[in-house]
Amino acid sequence: MTMKNIENFILEKTSFPLKDRHDLPSSSTTFEGGAHYRMEIPGIENAENFEVLVKEAAKYKMPIHRVIGTVGGSALLDKQELKYYAQIGAEAKIEALVNPAPTRGWDTGRQYLTAEGYVSGMRIRGQDNLYLWLKEFNRCLEAGLRGFLIPDEGLLYLLNKMRADGAIPADVKFKVSVFAGHGNAVGGKLLEELGADSFNPLADLSLAMFAAIRSVTNIPLDVYMSIVDSMGGNQRHIEADEIARICAPVYFKFEPGKNECDLYNSWHDSDHLNHLVKVKVKMAQICKEWVEDSGKKLIFNDYKEDLAIPKP
Repeated sequence: MTMKNIENFILEKTSFPLKDRHDLPSSSTTFEGGAHYRMEIPGIENAENFEVLVKEAAKYKMPIHRVIGTVGGSALLDKQELKYYAQIGAEAKIEALVNPAPTRGWDTGRQYLTAEGYVSGMRIRGQDNLYLWLKEFNRCLEAGLRGFLIPDEGLLYLLNKMRADGAIPADVKFKVSVFAGHGNAVGGKLLEELGADSFNPLADLSLAMFAAIRSVTNIPLDVYMSIVDSMGGNQRHIEADEIARICAPVYFKFEPGKNECDLYNSWHDSDHLNHLVKVKVKMAQICKEWVEDSGKKLIFNDYKEDLAIPKP
């Protein structure tokens, strides 16, 4: 009787599906401007890296809508480079979402790095670290950046309160990182209600799992089409058309490489990062071709009026 009550509550008193959507319905939602899918390039760690991306995108005539930058922390860039980074995004009309400060695994906390401690998640440790995150966030705002990567639901809650109150600019946007570890419809709805403007689900979700999330959310999903080997090495290019159909509005994101430790540290090899940018843009081109060749009526365009373009 109890399980029946639980099922009835979910089906009758919530909008959540009881199970994943194995019927794989087409999404009825699109981006402002009508597109079903857009392109996101993560791991743009510095201004030089950003310049390479802009040139490579022009070479392929490939619209890039957003970058996820300074994954290792914008605190690794001085003020001059941070402002130039924002200027590059502004001139290219690319939304730049940055990670302001290193969090668990890069700060002095060790639990996350132990063999079993990683399961506790990558949220911010203590109010001191949250305050330091906000100080770096403010430095990014002063440089002109308007998009931010959020690993912590509590931080998202606070930032959204600040945005609503006018304590920070109203045009700032927040993307919840895969580091927060969300992968179901209820979690996706929670993030939307907390103020997320998009979120990155876990990389290993099935199409039915994505469909369940989309059935109760309206914000864009940020879906890995390629991910570093250390996080599974998934390559989903041949699913591009179905992901666009089911998940729209969706950002295709590409993060090839060996592991994040080598890519997002304070001593990374710029030549290697620049090489990976070229690989990522090529992957975006391949996914676009796959969707176009599918025959499905899925729209991709260069509309950018709704993006958090930097304002240096």
